[in-house]
Amino acid sequence: MNRQLFIKPSDAKSWSLCRRRVWFDNKSPSNTIELDPFDQLVVELGIAHEKNTYSQLAKKYQIETAHSEFHTQELMAQGVDVIYQAQLLDNVNGIVGYPDFLIRHNSGEYQAADAKLSLSSEKKEIQIQLGLYRKLLGNGLAAVAYLGDGSQEEITHKADKPVNTFLSEMSELLANEAEPTVRYGHTKCKQCPYYAHCKPIFTAKDDLSLLYGIQGQAADGLESVGIETISDLSNAQADNIPDIPYIKGFENKHRAILQAKSWQTGEVFQTGKIILPEGTWIHFDIEDNPLTPDGKKHVYLWGFLLPGYSNTDFEYVWTNHQTQDKEGWIAFLKKINEYRLKYPDLILAHYSNHELTTIKHYSERYDMEDNEVIQWLLGDNSPLFDIQKPVTDSLVLPLQGYGLKDICKHKDLVNFQWDDTDSGSQWSVVQFNHFLNEKSTISKGKLREEILGYNRDDVMATYKLEQWLRSKYIP
Repeated sequence: MNRQLFIKPSDAKSWSLCRRRVWFDNKSPSNTIELDPFDQLVVELGIAHEKNTYSQLAKKYQIETAHSEFHTQELMAQGVDVIYQAQLLDNVNGIVGYPDFLIRHNSGEYQAADAKLSLSSEKKEIQIQLGLYRKLLGNGLAAVAYLGDGSQEEITHKADKPVNTFLSEMSELLANEAEPTVRYGHTKCKQCPYYAHCKPIFTAKDDLSLLYGIQGQAADGLESVGIETISDLSNAQADNIPDIPYIKGFENKHRAILQAKSWQTGEVFQTGKIILPEGTWIHFDIEDNPLTPDGKKHVYLWGFLLPGYSNTDFEYVWTNHQTQDKEGWIAFLKKINEYRLKYPDLILAHYSNHELTTIKHYSERYDMEDNEVIQWLLGDNSPLFDIQKPVTDSLVLPLQGYGLKDICKHKDLVNFQWDDTDSGSQWSVVQFNHFLNEKSTISKGKLREEILGYNRDDVMATYKLEQWLRSKYIP
């Protein structure tokens, strides 16, 4: 190896996601990785948060910027209050770190601090990153995380165990010239910059983890009993497979086999009776912004598709800013009550439990659990119906993920296409944040219409899914 590879605290995020990903990050530094728009937005917000943290510290302390590891040591020797963009190096153990700040403690020692958009320092990568800074400084002082909501949390010796695990595995990874063996994870891998490299490898191996519901440990368990590929699994008999991690009992084994067959042939298998509630269906979907300054998700759009089920039957509640959050929530409840009075047999259909969870959180946020409409929405006779449940309970589909778009966009399934092919939930968050920062009234209006169009397609998709289920799988 021509160059020394140092372990970096910043590797902790990739390492926590995938060993192969962090290996590529270090072994192929010449590769240009283009961040997707959502990740780029997170980076930009992180930089803004770091600058704001700097400004707050500058009100109380003298701050000097470090330009090298040697300069960092000089500034520490001088007793500077705060050192910005410090550089810490441990040549013996091959570790290099770049904490946002070193802050001089009352003891005269320095403690590391980072600005983090997260609302909690409990995330593994944060614990490891700041725990490594503690190790590099070696003085026992806690590290500090300046969190996205303005609060502070300390990282103490409790991070030592994950730090040591990280260092051990990273040392092994960096010393290995062969790509690490890993398992496929659909959601995680789709978002990885090395997806185009890795996916063909998994496919060529007929890797079991390509299948929906077959996690890494389940794939390992299947291999341990001689079922090494998707083809092997599709030809297996459920009675002959012993219980393994995450695949226990006849029904789960049978479903895993059907999933393998569906993946190979494209066939849909119905494993149970599908029952959809009778009534007047209104399809419901929300768009929320998780990247708010205080960390409280802001639902900027509550969308509905009413009977008639055409684009003109789309209704919504929209708020321009988080400061209008309660206003939007009250407007949502008012609209729901209108629907309740108009349609006594109302079914409020949504995909996944996100809408239900959000309503619960909002009722708690505004101390409205006793509100009549909320009690109806969350009660035993709730009109809310998660249409994902009959799909995942009773159908085996030739898909790697059972998300709304996975099912609806598939040409041999629902075959409904969104007007904007690039749109998605993260796309909507990015567009809304652009909306927040846009100064031009015309451009702002255009962004709003694009987001509304995406949400309209979302509720149209759940309607199309309902119709597909009724026509194909309900007598």
